[in-house]
Amino acid sequence: MATIAENLQRVTDRISQACSRFGRSADSVTLLAVSKTFPGVTVREAFAAGQRRFGENYVQEGVAKVAELADLRDQLEWHLIGPLQSNKTRVVAETFDWVHTVDRLKVAERLNEQRPIDLPPLQVCIQVNTSGEDSKHGIPPSEALPLAQAVRSLPRLRLRGVMALPAPSADPRAQAEQLSRVRAVFDSLTAAGIPLDTLSMGMSQDLEEAIAQGSTLVRVGTALFGER
Repeated sequence: MATIAENLQRVTDRISQACSRFGRSADSVTLLAVSKTFPGVTVREAFAAGQRRFGENYVQEGVAKVAELADLRDQLEWHLIGPLQSNKTRVVAETFDWVHTVDRLKVAERLNEQRPIDLPPLQVCIQVNTSGEDSKHGIPPSEALPLAQAVRSLPRLRLRGVMALPAPSADPRAQAEQLSRVRAVFDSLTAAGIPLDTLSMGMSQDLEEAIAQGSTLVRVGTALFGER
């Protein structure tokens, strides 16, 4: 069974090779290790192997893990990548460095109000739903611009980009089409004068296709930590 360090090297190599194939620099794509359901000791192992950015899907689990690894707090970057209910915004604003799943102005406003003044602004992405699946969170692409404009006006938040969970497909062309729709939202916002630098899409199974479509941050769990 491969170690986390070996898996991390494999994923890093995949990212580097994809960047080379699609004419991008290797440092243009950030790896976010999705540590949901894995214990703090596993995060420590990944940290020892050189990984610094971790994504959590569940608020309570993530907050507990941040506390457990408090001795590494200054060296780790914690991202919330799961849905966020408005009644949990305070603990998220107080704990995480990034939130990828802002899809309502109410949530953004609460995060802004509750972000401690002694912390840097909370880095956020707007989650879009380009597949139209009822089971997926996120706003329709048509609503991305007004939400982005509103979020930009909130002083304790910093809008960084767009995040999506495209519907998985065994057909590479269909998957590429899904990913290209997300990229189109990102491009439409930048064309409207909103400065963005983060396109959060791509996971273990489709990170190459996501990089081909311009992803700057891939969220990888299974390929690093194994099956849940």
